[in-house]
Amino acid sequence: MTTIHHDQMKLILKNFLLFFTVFIISCSPAGSNFTPSPAPVIPAEINVGTGIFIFSMNEIDFEVFYHVPATYSASSKVVFALHGGSRDAEGVRNNMIQKSIEYNFVLIAPKFSSQNFSLGDGYNLGNVYEDGDNPSTSTLNDEEEWSFSIIEPLFDSVVSSLSLTVEKYNLFGFSAGAQFVHRFIQFKPNARFNKVVAGAAGWYTVPENNIPFPYGLDNSILSNSNLDNLLSSDLYIQVGALDNDPNSVGLRHNEYADAQGLNRVTRAIHFFETGQNIAESSDYNFNWSLHIIQGAGHNLIPNADNACDLMFN
Repeated sequence: MTTIHHDQMKLILKNFLLFFTVFIISCSPAGSNFTPSPAPVIPAEINVGTGIFIFSMNEIDFEVFYHVPATYSASSKVVFALHGGSRDAEGVRNNMIQKSIEYNFVLIAPKFSSQNFSLGDGYNLGNVYEDGDNPSTSTLNDEEEWSFSIIEPLFDSVVSSLSLTVEKYNLFGFSAGAQFVHRFIQFKPNARFNKVVAGAAGWYTVPENNIPFPYGLDNSILSNSNLDNLLSSDLYIQVGALDNDPNSVGLRHNEYADAQGLNRVTRAIHFFETGQNIAESSDYNFNWSLHIIQGAGHNLIPNADNACDLMFN
């Protein structure tokens, strides 16, 4: 008969527990109890006043134009301003400084360069697909490559660098920037946006599953998405009353775009009414609103001024 001493028993039990632990871990579903560490916050070289800093993400250096009012406080809100097709983020920032001072918000205007985010595919369609007009699973870009994906980490950077306490941000986009912001809230439904103003978009991605992307949701990763969250978002759709030229430079015309209307006014109305009809038929909460700016054409300043008044009144 073999006698097992106390120390031998402890060693056997220790090895058994180690083996059992390794066995359980190896049999557990991958990532079942694993919580990844949050990405480190990238510090921003941002100070009181008007300036620019470089925000590096995914091996791309973004120029970020900003204004921080002298009276800002920890509770000051953050507004992202998205430029149009001219990529003039500096001009957008400059034209919104007075409103930043008036409403005491931190103004952030990132530039999406044509070199890194070319044409509509790269910028206002979010760089979600290699060819946004012909989406496919094989041409779906990694989410970190989307132009939409800079907003959240940039917000964290600004909040950290200025010691802000706000947990959400507002978005304003003009023209191509309006296309960016209304698609952003569709592709990034869990992002921390609060109020979103889409000003003078040329055309829209309407929340309908029977219309192909980018004009609707069909054939995209948005197909059959939760429209309740989208329709309950605080989305302000605005356009100048005089922005009604069907021959406006750069305004897209084809079968699907023209089904939304022939100019920016009729297309804005169509987008709003489509959302309203879906909400009513599905009994969803509907928090969109439509704003026609009297006397305004396709111009940044009246759109930016009205957007700020909507967000802060």
